[in-house]
Amino acid sequence: MTTAPPLDGRADEPLLEVEDLRTYFHTPRGVVKAVDGVSLRVDRGKTLGVVGESGSGKTVLSRSIMNLLPKSNTIREGSVRFEGRELTKLKNSEMRRVWGAEMAMVLQDPMTSLNPVTRIGEQITESLGIHLGEKGKVARDHAVELLKSVGIPAAERRLKEYPHQLSGGMRQRVTIAIALACSPKLLVADEPTTALDVTVQRQILDLLESQQTQRNMGMIIITHDLGVVAGRADEIAVMYAGRVVERAPTRELFSRYRMPYTEGLLRSIPRLHQPSHTRLAAIPGRPPDLVDPPAGCSFAPRCNYAQERCLTEKPALATHAPGHEAACHFPVGTTAGQEALARNLAAGKTAAGTPLDEATVAAAGAA
Repeated sequence: MTTAPPLDGRADEPLLEVEDLRTYFHTPRGVVKAVDGVSLRVDRGKTLGVVGESGSGKTVLSRSIMNLLPKSNTIREGSVRFEGRELTKLKNSEMRRVWGAEMAMVLQDPMTSLNPVTRIGEQITESLGIHLGEKGKVARDHAVELLKSVGIPAAERRLKEYPHQLSGGMRQRVTIAIALACSPKLLVADEPTTALDVTVQRQILDLLESQQTQRNMGMIIITHDLGVVAGRADEIAVMYAGRVVERAPTRELFSRYRMPYTEGLLRSIPRLHQPSHTRLAAIPGRPPDLVDPPAGCSFAPRCNYAQERCLTEKPALATHAPGHEAACHFPVGTTAGQEALARNLAAGKTAAGTPLDEATVAAAGAA
């Protein structure tokens, strides 16, 4: 079996660097451009939030980074460097040294990642045996400590139980324990709290944050909810139609967002000061067909700022402040953006022919 040399990165280089990553799928309808030229980086001890609607390419991006995609019908191009080492060229036999030991993933639904007919203890000790060579009582004691570290009571008893005997929150804690078993340097959490109630969601996010701090891990949190990563991520990348359309430090993104899509995502977050019966401001329309995406900006058919240029010319990421990039011809909060919105308000529709959403009209009226 081919083995990969150790991943011994320098402290002064990024933990993860992704450059122009493209992941396409051959389908009977044509080629789906699920990830279309994404670049990002994650430093040690830092958290990157990747945010977007369902179908924006977030999950495919995470699996493409981890090299967990099927080989058939898949086109994968670009660069993924982990501690300075290119991963896209590695075979599965080489990646097995990386999965679990160096990079780990927590999935949205723990029942899809836990084996329903295998006891919890066996599922944890399997990873310990493969990567650390731990067996018997040593592995069992380590598994107990891992369960305790993620807040599972009566850890020794839980080792003998099956996944269906645990609550949803407990199962998710078990998947986190398995992911952390070999002290990975990078943890990818793909919608780790979607199926959980608000109280348990907070507990899981706090757990991930505390474990990251203790272990100095890099972490990527993938979510459709900007509220999940507010205050937890150091940087946020907003994805739409397979591309990063805005990227900025968290505080900068929330206070000075530039992409209309980011504005729509922020408006859809429930506000505690609003009456309980207040309707959420949904983004009108649907994401584009990635087999046949629009010629111009993919968000133009749903955008309140869209002009004729947006329908024909795809915007590139442009720098608005240090570390802040957005892909928009008429950015929110700029003179060009305000003039574009004013023209559409006067016309009662955008250049794409769609009416402005109620939230935008109301906000303009209030101003």
